[in-house]
Amino acid sequence: MKRPFHHPNPGLQSFWNYAQLGLLIFPLSPFIGAVGMVLALLGTWIAQYRTIIRRPLNWGFALLSFLLIITASFAYDKIAAFLGLFNFLPFFLLFAAFSRLIQTSAQLRQMSWIMVLSSLPVVILGFGQLFLDWSFKLRVLGFVVEWDIEPGGEPLGRMASIFMHANTLAGYLMIVFILALGLWVESYRLIRRQGEEGKRGREDKQTKGRGGGGSIYSHHPHHSPHFAHFLHLPFLFLTVAVIANFVALILTNSRNAWAIAIFACLAYAFYEGWRILVASVAGVSASVLLAAFAPSPIAQLFRRVVPAFFWARLNDQLYPDRPIALLRKTQWQFALSLTQQRPWTGWGLRNFTSLYEVQMHIQLGHPHNLFLMLLAETGLPTAFLFCGLLGWIFVAGVQLLQKSKYVEEAEDKLIFFSYLIVFVGWVLFNTADVSLFDFRLNVLSWLLLSAISGVVYHYNRDERLQVR
Repeated sequence: MKRPFHHPNPGLQSFWNYAQLGLLIFPLSPFIGAVGMVLALLGTWIAQYRTIIRRPLNWGFALLSFLLIITASFAYDKIAAFLGLFNFLPFFLLFAAFSRLIQTSAQLRQMSWIMVLSSLPVVILGFGQLFLDWSFKLRVLGFVVEWDIEPGGEPLGRMASIFMHANTLAGYLMIVFILALGLWVESYRLIRRQGEEGKRGREDKQTKGRGGGGSIYSHHPHHSPHFAHFLHLPFLFLTVAVIANFVALILTNSRNAWAIAIFACLAYAFYEGWRILVASVAGVSASVLLAAFAPSPIAQLFRRVVPAFFWARLNDQLYPDRPIALLRKTQWQFALSLTQQRPWTGWGLRNFTSLYEVQMHIQLGHPHNLFLMLLAETGLPTAFLFCGLLGWIFVAGVQLLQKSKYVEEAEDKLIFFSYLIVFVGWVLFNTADVSLFDFRLNVLSWLLLSAISGVVYHYNRDERLQVR
């Protein structure tokens, strides 16, 4: 039996414990949670230094680090560019360490449970913010615990909970929702399997009883009432967690997160072969899209059943008077124009803000697209290398899921699949936003990327050893 708290390498057990504790606390207190993660990071680097530096993927991130430093040297505002390096370089070290620390699907499952558990206080505070007008500022030693909850949300009417902005909360909930949905599907599988095996056992017992014999199923522990009760408790908890996270995600009013949630539901439905669910989700999505974008006679028909909260948000009628400078299309066009002017070195990290303010006379933190931002700020070679390394991680993960004989258990494949869906969701989210400027989102993003890479390395190493 796989033990979730057990690490396959006893020498890394204590660092894995620090990482789990840090991950549990991290959403509520990034400072305290980061202490555990830093201890895990440093301990893993010290204990596994030789293994870490031999991995080609880490060489790629070392090259990327070098190119980022070079581009900062040619930046329009060099101070801002060198400060921007802190959004990347420390996280490459985190990726290298945790891709060694995280090695098995059991660890992935444990991480998913931890993140789902820690999301519930965040969601509860968000519901209180919107529906009970909760408003408070909590400071413990200035930065150890720092909660700012604005009544009615931030912006007004959009759930933000303890995050600075609704879009940031949406990015966090997107990750948790996908992982929670994966655990829910796994729990549903186990309950269904237990029911089918119990039914076969009862039928076999009746058949054997008529012949005077016993049944091998009659005393199987998995068919006991206690085991069935044990399976139903996690399922009920996960059902509540999935619904709560999904409702909270809707209330962030993030179109980007809505689309990713629908994509995740479709992905799981396809994976499980639930055709009715695929058709239902596709039908609901098509109805919302037609209500938002179809010609007026057709749109009016669908608007009778689709709430304006959804279709008016999609086509921007909910916020009709937004300045042109705040539209994503305008920001993306400006980022592309910057890329054309400096295609090789870019303008430097964190330089988009000042350049956009000079041009548009409005302050904007980023162009709401990570990849266009990197093109504009770091140039083509650096941006393409960054995307290439991410592609390497994803392709290796897909290959492992398809071919490796070491991920044989259906539940293990499902958990690994859920992390690949999070990866796709993260990419989609960053095509209409930028997650790296929020410390919590940036840490969680690189942690999940390292988890995929670590499992790939672990099982591929076992496969090579088996071949020898």
